[in-house]
Amino acid sequence: MSRSSRREFLGDVGRGMMIAGVGSSVAAELGFGASFAEIENRSIRFGKMEPLVALMQETPLEKLQPLLIQKLKSRKTNLKQLVTAASLANARTFGGEDYVGFHTAMALVPALEMAQELPLVQRPLPVLKVLYRNTAQIQKFGGPAKEVLHPIEGSDLPKNQLTGELLREETRGRRMNSAERIFKSMTDRSTIEAYNKLQYIVHDDANVHRVALAHRAWEMIDLVGKEQAHTMLRQSVRFCVKAERNRVQRNRPEPGIRKVLPRLLSEYKLLEKPLGKRMVDDAWIGKMAATIYSSTREQAAEAAAAALAEGISPEAVGEAISLAANQLLLTDTAKRTHGASVGVHACDSVNAWRNIARVTNQRNAVASIVVAAWHVALNKRSIGPDPLKLYRGYVKTTDSKALLKEAEKAIRANEQKLAAGTILKYCELGYPARPVFDLMLKYAISEDGRLHSEKYYRTVVEEYKIGKPKYRLRHLVSLARVTASAFAFTVDDRHGYRAPGYEQALDLLKLT
Repeated sequence: MSRSSRREFLGDVGRGMMIAGVGSSVAAELGFGASFAEIENRSIRFGKMEPLVALMQETPLEKLQPLLIQKLKSRKTNLKQLVTAASLANARTFGGEDYVGFHTAMALVPALEMAQELPLVQRPLPVLKVLYRNTAQIQKFGGPAKEVLHPIEGSDLPKNQLTGELLREETRGRRMNSAERIFKSMTDRSTIEAYNKLQYIVHDDANVHRVALAHRAWEMIDLVGKEQAHTMLRQSVRFCVKAERNRVQRNRPEPGIRKVLPRLLSEYKLLEKPLGKRMVDDAWIGKMAATIYSSTREQAAEAAAAALAEGISPEAVGEAISLAANQLLLTDTAKRTHGASVGVHACDSVNAWRNIARVTNQRNAVASIVVAAWHVALNKRSIGPDPLKLYRGYVKTTDSKALLKEAEKAIRANEQKLAAGTILKYCELGYPARPVFDLMLKYAISEDGRLHSEKYYRTVVEEYKIGKPKYRLRHLVSLARVTASAFAFTVDDRHGYRAPGYEQALDLLKLT
């Protein structure tokens, strides 16, 4: 235990002894209310959603899907309510601190969005898959008895002292209770302002889980309601404090972005002028993507900052960074490219940074784009302007249906380059993208994907939708490669299995 965490522990013990002596009401007046809430180990309750939340935590796993399908068929609940309850159960149990737990939390909204792309009878499938994973991990973790999140009181600091810089200082100091209390006060005053201040600690390290959890937590507020915004967002606070503790305990250096970001914001005066709206042509996007892909992290961040300073839209700079991330996936030489691969992580992180940039204030919009560029760059060697050349020449047929059949055959044989090359040819012949998405969606649902299939599928959907026509087909080609990599592999790389719970769901929905 580090000196800092030991001091916090002993402080909590001391506060607990004082509370026992003077009583909780007097202790609250003395400023120990938040610690008492944690020591007392009270559970957060979710009002009318509580029975469904408890069901997600406590139902025996083998009975979960039959019960949920029964509820859906009786129309006592719907998919949105199930996802909402699962998200609250996940947050209460893990608090953003469990690897499988936070991956599952980040998959919930994507699964719900995937459901809307399916015929009515199939819509429960992607949601049931993630709910099964959620309950399985909650029970493996220890269920209600091991819940991480408990009620907490806000700080008594004045409003003008509740700043992003202060939250960052407490997070870097690894002071969990203090950071939590400060953030609670921020959220009590304004959800969007709390989210803006949260970015000060999200930007403090380029980590895919750090940014994706913050993005998905904000996204989930539309489902759980603003009254549960704090429950969703505080997961990021806890994640960041824990990450800082782990960094110090493992004697790792401070992330370089902590010095680079403030320098670039200042040097390029990115906070002194309005956000740029200038759009760019295909050539600019391609050139910037190549710069990001082939640069050091500091060079990439500076290129992004310079472009923003020139008045180029954050959307345009973000698209170039997204294309560079995609090139990481296209050129990956690893045997398996799905799951926590460098390419999937890069694509998901840039998508999250771009989404955060769209909903936060100017400081955080420009900072998110700069950090996204830093995040993707790894001082790689460029292979030229067209990474798709790696996938050309794999098929001769030009018939659309034959190409899709060939792609599915390649997916099931784990032939990554053949699957990607077939979809490349399909797209370059000008056939519609929807049948490709339908094919990839089928396997994003049925396969485990090392916990990443839902997020990455939605990343591709979003980046394809807003991407320039010249480049967006690259996202579909990469999705085909990742889908072929993932087929029939479990999270621990055993071959010959579908996603846990998937076949039971098929049987219960009579879709076999």
